[in-house]
Amino acid sequence: MESMLVDPVKVEVERLQVKTKMSKILFEASRRRTPWGVHSNYRFIDPYPIYFNRGEGSRLWDADGNEYIDFNMAFGALVTGHAHPKLTEAICDQIRKGTVYGFESPDCDELAKIITERFNVDMVRFSSTGAEGTMHAIRIARAYRNRSKVLKFEGCYHGSHDGLLVSVHPPKEKQGDPRRPNSVSCSPGIPEDTIRNTVVAPFNDLEATRTIVETYRDDLAAIILEPIAMVMGFVPGTPDFIRGLREIADETGAVLIFDEVKTSGKFYHGVSDYYHIEPDVKVLAKAIAGGYPLSVIGGKREIMEKIGPGLVAHAGTFNSNPLCVRAAIVTLKEILTEDAFSRLYKLGALLAEGYQRIIKSKDLVAKVQWGGISGNIMFTDKDVTDYRTLQMASIGKWFAYFVAMLNRGVIPFGTAPDEQWTISVAHTEDDIKRHLDAFDQVAEIVRGVTEELPSIEAL
Repeated sequence: MESMLVDPVKVEVERLQVKTKMSKILFEASRRRTPWGVHSNYRFIDPYPIYFNRGEGSRLWDADGNEYIDFNMAFGALVTGHAHPKLTEAICDQIRKGTVYGFESPDCDELAKIITERFNVDMVRFSSTGAEGTMHAIRIARAYRNRSKVLKFEGCYHGSHDGLLVSVHPPKEKQGDPRRPNSVSCSPGIPEDTIRNTVVAPFNDLEATRTIVETYRDDLAAIILEPIAMVMGFVPGTPDFIRGLREIADETGAVLIFDEVKTSGKFYHGVSDYYHIEPDVKVLAKAIAGGYPLSVIGGKREIMEKIGPGLVAHAGTFNSNPLCVRAAIVTLKEILTEDAFSRLYKLGALLAEGYQRIIKSKDLVAKVQWGGISGNIMFTDKDVTDYRTLQMASIGKWFAYFVAMLNRGVIPFGTAPDEQWTISVAHTEDDIKRHLDAFDQVAEIVRGVTEELPSIEAL
């Protein structure tokens, strides 16, 4: 990849290599025992992943001791910031009492009460990860409707399990008609029968979705989506689109599932409140437990009561472990409060509007899409509304932007152009100013990039 870069970008890559020598050493050692030197594919970046060993507040420190203002925040899991003192105290106290019992604890119902009231669901089941949550959600929907097929949207990601690892980053030659996309496997090892049971529709195109649904309506168990797609950067479903999906689900009997793995911790009541539309099932995770691994399947009573011994399987040794349950209670009651979100929304506007101002002043071809505490910059002259428009954005310019921002002590968002920034309770107006000061310098570098890198599906 590096040989394709224009000179200013080569300078930035070389500068990053000089300041992260220990990461390179760690990478070379790790790759002998770990494929690509990482334990999640999304952590690999070119020329090598950066290794971090400490986080506090809005800051991360890498293995070489370099300090960064972190706007990735563990891909949105840390709206509490790193090592929040209230969480640290609560977790240390819980560790002394035990970290996993293999049985239920009294705290579980307290957390269930908090979640049912805050996120407007009747009943909940706890798991550990977002991927587990979406996996179980579609199993529950299939059992509830006694149907096989699930409809998802092109470019949307719902975790790395077979049933939904379809058409997340499909290459152009396999995508098919934009209004009737092919179901494209995202990984070797997924059975063809699984792929056939996952139907793909274009995001934000209600008419095309209706047509596709009509083909499968008698066997359609569920429709699953992120109402704000956050593995396409930051792409909100239009109100008409989200409302239309609710109508389609009602007409066909399909279970409407909102994947709120990210958005449950980015809006006080989650994204359902943002749209004023309720699904049948919600999957909540990431930030709701302050960065500790807890996910929630929540939904209507008649659907959730399909779970149980002799009914729909849902189990896990670490489900509802007292450590993560306590973390979620403290996070939702004491840290991610309505007052906290009110302040964070203001910081979000400050960052997004600052980006827009700099883009205009530098005559840079770029779009900022944002809402609440998250957003993304895409180097394109078109609004990104779905996966096909996402592919029009420049990957070369994004790579220059990302590396140059790291060199200026800012992690702008996740390690791919289709991620987004997250503002935490630990961030300050000064952090926002330093982020924008860095981008003001970086914009000049980005504007000069003319050579392109491989398309987004290769990253």
